[in-house]
Amino acid sequence: MRSNGSHVGTCALILVSAHVCALYCQTRATDPRAAQPSSIGREVAVPRHLQDGEEFSVPLEALLAHGQKLFEANWTDQEGGGRPLTKGTGRPIADPTRPLTGTRAFNRISAPDANSCAGCHNAPYRISGGGGDVVTNVFVLGQRFDFMTFDRDDTLPTRGAVDETGKPVSLLDAADSRATTGMFGAGYLEMLARQMTEELQRTRDTIHRGETKDLVAKGIAFGKLTLTDAGLWDTSRVQGLGRLSLLSTDSHNPPTLVIRPWHQASNVISLREFTNTAYNQHHGIQSTERFGRDTDPDGDGFANELTRADVTAVTMWQATLQVPGRVIPRDPDVEEAVLAGERLFERIGCASCHVPRLPLAKQGWIFTEPNPFNPPGNLRKGETRDLKVDLSSALLPAPRLNPDSSGTVWVEAYTDFKLHDICDGGGREPLDQNQSQWSKKLMDGNCRFLTKRLWGAANEAPFFHHGLFTTLRQSVLAHGGEARDSRVAFQALAPPQRDAVIEFLKTLQVLPPGTTDRIVDETFHARTWPPPPNRLTQSEPRLQQGQPSIRERRR
Repeated sequence: MRSNGSHVGTCALILVSAHVCALYCQTRATDPRAAQPSSIGREVAVPRHLQDGEEFSVPLEALLAHGQKLFEANWTDQEGGGRPLTKGTGRPIADPTRPLTGTRAFNRISAPDANSCAGCHNAPYRISGGGGDVVTNVFVLGQRFDFMTFDRDDTLPTRGAVDETGKPVSLLDAADSRATTGMFGAGYLEMLARQMTEELQRTRDTIHRGETKDLVAKGIAFGKLTLTDAGLWDTSRVQGLGRLSLLSTDSHNPPTLVIRPWHQASNVISLREFTNTAYNQHHGIQSTERFGRDTDPDGDGFANELTRADVTAVTMWQATLQVPGRVIPRDPDVEEAVLAGERLFERIGCASCHVPRLPLAKQGWIFTEPNPFNPPGNLRKGETRDLKVDLSSALLPAPRLNPDSSGTVWVEAYTDFKLHDICDGGGREPLDQNQSQWSKKLMDGNCRFLTKRLWGAANEAPFFHHGLFTTLRQSVLAHGGEARDSRVAFQALAPPQRDAVIEFLKTLQVLPPGTTDRIVDETFHARTWPPPPNRLTQSEPRLQQGQPSIRERRR
């Protein structure tokens, strides 16, 4: 439930965390061994960064407070904000005679495009780490341009108006416009992806030459993998994984089969990889683990703009964000519709991809850094000792997920972590993010998207991968490709049944700060769901059969 007491408790934790961090940083600042330059006249968002190794010595509260500070920081050009001589990809700009400085320092399409992470990730309730309105859409792959101008007289590839092939681009095909993704429950999601990857790899490692085996993880089918008699891996029947997870040369270099839960095209493995990439692309802040220590690749006069310890702090902060919940009003009509909608959601096949819940076992709720599957350019296992946090800890923002009596945490995220082709004429992206930049296949476009995590979706509007739909109903009706049958089944329902499905989806919400229970009523007080067996047992079947609701019958 949500109460003044719980809200005060949350605020107290925040104040304690900030106090601990302030005291720690003050101690360091007055330590003669940690001398700092004068701050008089300086305009910076982060006066002091953590030094590598400190992530293991500061209290958890202080580490997370520092991570939140980094996420909310409005970076300036006095601390490395901006990237005058490099693209968001990390490569040098096409025309170094026109650096990205002054009025060229920001570009909404090719980036840098924001002062802070929280500038885009702030919905609902202005919670840092959430989704964002359409105005915060990111233009994926726009960062391969210096400064997008659409000036047709500019013929230098990727400078401002033409792509790698010399073809003029427009706002419609210069990049993939994507909605800002909410990060709530991120730690549980990444740990699920890790365990699923391990399960797929265990199966892979038992395949002998001439054998084919089914790939299954957490009960989710990923097709079939074959090792041919010639010692080559045949991934043609593997389903739901991106190109990078299927690359292989021979039996000694098998496909990784890594589940990539981040980016809507399933392109990013970990929160850490996501963080290293985003800080450079969106803000021009380079991390040492990605760009090297004591280097200045973007030519802005600053080195070591984000330390390894900084990246760990902001990664851990994202991983410990609260999980979404459900808001189910006590109105009998709404209860009736929600219960019917849940069952119809499964009956018409939506739950075959939007799997309601997946099990996290073997203490998978202990989040560790770094991710063992991190690619090069990100901190990797063995390069330093692991840092751990218990995601079920009551010290973290509520609500949390906790293990049941069998030692399993059930993550009710409504996803299968797979890529699916959901296009049916519309919705196709102009570029394929999972292809290399200079590949012709980049321009073939993309229709395969990671199954949307529906928890928290209802109040993180606008909807769909591009964020161009204002209602959940529009999103349902836009499903095509592999989801066409479910969409057709939805359209075939009687109007009250379609309304019931939408009413169910509307319950999947991010909850206001201070709410401790995951299932609440419209006043954010705890409630039981599903209702007791003696409730709605006579009225609910009527909606299942397309008959009027209680209120409609009263009319």
